Amino acid sequence: MKINMKEFYVRNLRYIIRSANEKDAKDLAEIRVQIDGESENMDREKGEGYIDELGFKQLIKIDNETSHNLFLVCEMNGSVIGFSRCEGNQLKRMAHKAEFGVGVLKDFWGYGIGTNLLKETITWADTNDMMKLTLSVLETNEKAIMLYKNYGFQEEGVLKKDKLLSDGKYYNTVLMARFKE
Repeated sequence: MKINMKEFYVRNLRYIIRSANEKDAKDLAEIRVQIDGESENMDREKGEGYIDELGFKQLIKIDNETSHNLFLVCEMNGSVIGFSRCEGNQLKRMAHKAEFGVGVLKDFWGYGIGTNLLKETITWADTNDMMKLTLSVLETNEKAIMLYKNYGFQEEGVLKKDKLLSDGKYYNTVLMARFKE
């Protein structure tokens, strides 16, 4: 599904959030790898689970044509600097929910990009009768957990010793959900 473009101006940084289009595929293939390498908060290490330009074109096409999916990008000066994706389910028993994920280049953390991608997703979900948005977040990502709680997400469970990080220790993944009121 597509949304209308919105412009934001935060701390002298101007950016837009809009639905992804096939022209974004090359940028998305590149920045996803970069984002994965900038933080251990992501599921993948740099280069793992690589999706190439063609793969992103296919995802974008499907997401723009499917009412249960939403693929957003954050663009600054013609370059993609972040994205979010919500993937729903066509199965009748699970068609009321979608899973949310987000990534922003580290140089642009602190400008509300993740927050604004989340807000646009929540608006889309509420408008399209998505009763439940789900996400998973690493237990050490306290800023993200607080952000999600501030937007109505609650903890549904914990996957114990779910991720092995570079320090050789295992960490928990927090499962969170927001329910439409």
